[in-house]
Amino acid sequence: MPDYLDDLRLAHVLADAADAATMDRFKALDLKVETKPDMTPVSEADKAAEELIRGQLQRARPRDAILGEEYGLEGTGPRRWVIDPIDGTKNYVRGVPVWATLIALMEAGEGGYHPVVGVVSAPALGRRWWAAKGHGAFSGRSLSSATRLHVSKVAKLSDASFAYSSLTGWEERGKLHGFLDLTREVWRTRAYGDFWPYMMVAEGSVDLCAEPELSLWDMAANAIVVTEAGGTFTGLDGRPGPHSGNGAASNGLLHDELLEYLGEHS
Repeated sequence: MPDYLDDLRLAHVLADAADAATMDRFKALDLKVETKPDMTPVSEADKAAEELIRGQLQRARPRDAILGEEYGLEGTGPRRWVIDPIDGTKNYVRGVPVWATLIALMEAGEGGYHPVVGVVSAPALGRRWWAAKGHGAFSGRSLSSATRLHVSKVAKLSDASFAYSSLTGWEERGKLHGFLDLTREVWRTRAYGDFWPYMMVAEGSVDLCAEPELSLWDMAANAIVVTEAGGTFTGLDGRPGPHSGNGAASNGLLHDELLEYLGEHS
C-alpha cells in the first residue's frame, strides 16, 4: 500500500502558503467580498488561496486532478486533490477566527474516490490537524511537532457532547424534531460550526457532530482525519466517507444512535 507521506508533506507546504495568504487579508478593511449564485459569500482571499494552491499543485503534481470550491474540476485521473480555500468564509469576512483551509488527496478505488491525505489548517486559531491513510491523525504546529489524535470512549448519549453548525438546515430538511430530540438526550450541545466540530471529534473533546448540507470539499479532509483518529464519518444515509452531500461524525460508539435521530431513514 502506498504510504502517502510525500503527499502529506506537500499538503503541509500548500497549507503553509495558504495560511500566509489568508492571514495577510484577515480583518483587512479593504477586503473585497462578492455573493455567489448560491447566495454564499466569497472573498478575494478565497480565490487567491485556491489559485496559489492550484499553481503549486500543477508544478509539483502535474498528473493529478484538482477540484476546488472556487474554480471547479481540472484534469482527470486516479488521484484528485480537493480544496476548500477558506472553510468558514462567513466567519472570515466578519473577523471571527474560526475558519480553515482544507486540503485533501482522494484516490480512485472501489466505489469511487476515497480520501487518503487530509490537512485542516486554521491559522487564526493557531491550529492544524492532518492524517494520511494508515498512519493515524495528528495535530500540532508541524510534522515534527505533533500529537497523535484519538477519539473519545464515551459510550452513552447522556454523557456525550454534540456539536453542529446551525438549526436552519435541519429545519429545511424536515429533521428539526429529530435534531431537537437528540439535543435533549445528550449531555452538552455547542454550535462551533464548519470544520471545527470534526476536528474536536478526532481529538476526543466532542463525541459526535453532523451537518445537513455539505459539498465534497467541505468534508474530504475532515473525513480522513476523523477516521484515522479511530472515529466514524458517514453521510446521514450511513454511507461511509464524504459522498452523501451531508456529514455525520462520531467516536464510532455513538454513530448508530446519531443516525437514528438524524439519518435519512429516521
